[in-house]
Amino acid sequence: MTADPVVVAARRSPIATRGRRLSGVAVDALAAPVIRAAVDDGFDALGERRTLGDVVFGNCMGPGGNTARVAALAAGLGVQVPGMTIDRQCGSGLAAVIEAATALKAGDHRPRIAGGVESASTAPVRSIDGVGYDRAPFTPAGFPDPEMPRAADDLAAALGIDRERQDAYAALSHRRAVTAALRGAFDAEVLPFAVFGAGGDRAAGTSPAGVVDDAVGSVTERGLPRFPPLFENGTVTAGNSCRVSDGAAGVFLVPGDDRRSAPGLALRAHATVGCDPAHPGLGAAPAIAAALDRAGADLAAVAAFEIVEAFAAQLLAVLGRLGLDDADPRVCTDGGALALGHPWGASGAVSVVRLFSRLVRGGAPAGTLGVAAASVGGGMGVAAVFEVVR
Repeated sequence: MTADPVVVAARRSPIATRGRRLSGVAVDALAAPVIRAAVDDGFDALGERRTLGDVVFGNCMGPGGNTARVAALAAGLGVQVPGMTIDRQCGSGLAAVIEAATALKAGDHRPRIAGGVESASTAPVRSIDGVGYDRAPFTPAGFPDPEMPRAADDLAAALGIDRERQDAYAALSHRRAVTAALRGAFDAEVLPFAVFGAGGDRAAGTSPAGVVDDAVGSVTERGLPRFPPLFENGTVTAGNSCRVSDGAAGVFLVPGDDRRSAPGLALRAHATVGCDPAHPGLGAAPAIAAALDRAGADLAAVAAFEIVEAFAAQLLAVLGRLGLDDADPRVCTDGGALALGHPWGASGAVSVVRLFSRLVRGGAPAGTLGVAAASVGGGMGVAAVFEVVR
């Protein structure tokens, strides 16, 4: 049997708020440099160049067609390398990694690039008979289909997660991200803006000097109470929600028995589950539980969690369902999507890149476990358990 696939390289773009420094970069042009960097890093890790099997990328709101194939060609991979674009909404990037790993596990030993990309700034306006709409339905008639901010607010009310807890968690995510950025925690994983042709200073805001992801540090514990609620008598605000963002992330995967001596993250188990579409933010919790069960591990054995922080209320609900503390130091240690931003189709892959930096680049010993996970619109969750190999 083929050994578990291993991520041996992981890179991402800076994450920019919609309308800022990546706003003029089309979705395929945003993905291409990340794909190229992941390929080059992967070949360097293996010590040789090989024939690539596929490029699998997640994307939610792009122009249609096959973004992964367009980006693969733009990255200079050659006409022989195919591409596949998948959409599992906020879980798309992680689902793409799982899909690529599944092909490797099935016996095709050619390395694969997997990840995700979103350009919220260039997402087209969609219409039916000339009537525009923001997104397609997540559920059919007769099922709940709330917008994500509304769903987060409803979840907070249902579980008694008050405004103070949400603001405290959002402030924590930003503090963690600022601290991480200033100590260089993102330096090895992030490509410079110039690679994407994004020059100038369109990242105007309050981010500290030296912080590349432009939402980081944009809110503070003192400022958070000043944000008005998004809904009457609600608790979710723009301050304790993620920024809608542009960004891309990609990883290089090889079969575990064909990685030479390259260190990396072996994908030990994964799970994709459904949950109540009225409360889609909870989906990551049962997905994590199922993935850990399949890996034969428990929460206590995990050294690092990267769970997409779409809203503070949503993340706190997931932590509560899992029995983890609000400030568990293993969860999004360097800040999550609340601070970095949330490029929908890319965020699941950003979580894998972050695990790679925290565990592989960070020197964690072989056998260390990490979990990446996301809750998904329509009532789903996706999670994967990785193990450090050296």
